[in-house]
Amino acid sequence: MAHTRIRKFNTKDTYPEQNLDNDLCQVVVARGTMVFVRGQIGQDLDTSKNVGVGDVKAQTEQAMANIKMLLEEAGSELDHITKITIYLIDPRYREDVYRIVGKWLKGVFPVSTGIVVSALARPEWLVEIDATAVIPDA
Repeated sequence: MAHTRIRKFNTKDTYPEQNLDNDLCQVVVARGTMVFVRGQIGQDLDTSKNVGVGDVKAQTEQAMANIKMLLEEAGSELDHITKITIYLIDPRYREDVYRIVGKWLKGVFPVSTGIVVSALARPEWLVEIDATAVIPDA
């Protein structure tokens, strides 16, 4: 069974200034049941416009809205997230980010890993969140 790839893109279009040429996608559904969501940031996926520049709360809300939308496109939902990884560029953002993520995932109880990094792919991005989920009864 081939994996299903949702919202394919090439890095040369996303990062034109970086001389990259990698074929990627926002979501992979592997073996029909496992859903892997690429790290999401404060960016509208339909327009590629940054949301909440300088505002970690707004970026977190957008990242979680993206994850919800992408999971639904893959046939899953937030309730079926098994693991999230949260990348922060500043540990002082942790409380605000985790409160928002907690609101979106109330009652889900995923495994969670938090990592503080020196930077993300663009300087205006303050938080990135990736997720792994399942498709129920697939």
